[in-house]
Formats: sequence, structure tokens, C-alpha cells
Amino acid sequence: MTAAPTAPVSNGAPQQIQKPKAQVGRTVRFRIKRCDGPGKPSRWESFDVPITPNSNVISCLQWIAAHPTTTEGTKTTPVVWESGCLEEVCGSCTMLINGQARQSCSCLIDNYAPNDGDIITLEPMSKFPVVRDLWVDRARMYHALKRVKAWVPIDGTYSLGDGPRESPEKQLTRYKLSQCMTCGCCLEACPQYNLEEDESNWDTAFLGAAPISQARLFNEHETGKQLKDDRLEAIMGPGGINDCGNAQNCVKVCPKEIPLTESIAAVGRSATLQAFKKFFQAK
Repeated sequence: MTAAPTAPVSNGAPQQIQKPKAQVGRTVRFRIKRCDGPGKPSRWESFDVPITPNSNVISCLQWIAAHPTTTEGTKTTPVVWESGCLEEVCGSCTMLINGQARQSCSCLIDNYAPNDGDIITLEPMSKFPVVRDLWVDRARMYHALKRVKAWVPIDGTYSLGDGPRESPEKQLTRYKLSQCMTCGCCLEACPQYNLEEDESNWDTAFLGAAPISQARLFNEHETGKQLKDDRLEAIMGPGGINDCGNAQNCVKVCPKEIPLTESIAAVGRSATLQAFKKFFQAK
């Protein structure tokens, strides 16, 4: 947990900088982009929500679901969103909050809207097809993980005895990469990753930072690297690492602070070596 910032005082002792306290009993307006289904037009609806201490976006959406009346007094349908763990682990509740992709379960209203009358805008992610309202279909991300074979091939290994050991340094590196929750923040922020609803194009569309980083995770696993060549072949193909524009937006928005650009660079080096190996083997 990050410590609160401190500032020196006259006697040399550090002093915590206190953030302004959120107003108690305030009302926050939620502007929500609504859509009744795939291919249907979008519309905006606003809701005034009474805020209790330590509320997050999810709890406010639950209040709206129980009181589906807009600020104009119009009865409407409850807002649809997706959520699971409610502790920033599953990544399913990712949406655009005030224009930034992040998880709504960990977005505290006291930080985002501390004053009475503040406005919070909620939109679905724009790089994935909308199912309804704030709920999007992230199937393309999971398809990309299949493209890079993001798993450890363990069939039959139970009879081979203990697996190879790893150094603590490599364990630390891979642990950080393993924290990816397939939330889609990195893809939402990437200018090279575009909405692609036609599943027939998913095999050639840009993979994105998260699947490339997952390829690195399993390529550096002592058992997982059995599929290293297959993963690199996929990453060297259409929609692979050559399509990365090095904008580095991905690493800035990752909620788990995964070193995505470091992974892209590492996989790029491996892909170059793979290309040289193929060239000389062809001779």
C-alpha cells in the first residue's frame, strides 16, 4: 500500500499532507452512456446518487439499479454492467470512468467526486463490442491468448518426476507478469488496437500488449517454453509485434503496473533471434 505523501516541517520532522475530506451527505450525478444491445443506437442518461462514505462506482450502480429514475424524473431500465470479484482481480468491471479505462470496483467516489454536485461519466470501453450499456464482449482478448498458446503444456508430465527449478530472480519477474487479469485497459489505451467485431479477422488483428506479455510469461517458464517457438511464430505473424507502434500508453494505464513495454521489448528480441534461426536453418 502506497504511503501518504509527506512534507518537511520547521523542526525537520515529516508531516503527512492531508487531502480535503469528502463532503458527507452529498449527491453525485452519474452520466452514463446507455445502449440496449449490439448495433443499437447509444444515448446518455443521468442519475443523481446519494453518496455514503467509502462508496465505489459499483455500489452507486447498484443504487441506480434499485432506483432506475433519471434526473428528469423518467423511469428507465436498470443500467447493465459486468463485475465479479469486486477486489480488482478479475478485471471484468473495467469501463471508462471520466474518460479513463479502469476498474469500477476500486474507483472510490470520495476520491473522484468529493463535492456535492460533482459529475462522474461512465462509458463502455470503445475497443470491444458493446453487449449492453457498460457491458462489453472481451472474447477477442481470450482469442488472442489462444493465438499465442498462453498456457503451460503439462499433459503427461505428472509421470516425469519433479520439474526443473527456477531462480528466485526469474520467479519475481514472472510473478509480476502473472498478475495480468485480462481487463483490457492496455488495449483500450493502445492506438494500434482497434474495434474489430468480425471474428474472421481476429487471427490477423493486432494482438495487443497483454497477450504479448503473457507469451513472455510462458516462454520464460521452464516447462512452458516447450511451446516457445509456436508462440514466437504467432507473434511474428500478421497482427503480431511488428504492429506495435511503441506508443507506451499500455504501461501507463495498467492497474497492476505490469512492465508491458519491457515485455514487448523482450519478446521482440526473442522474435528477432527466432527469425535468424529460421533463416540459417533454411540454408
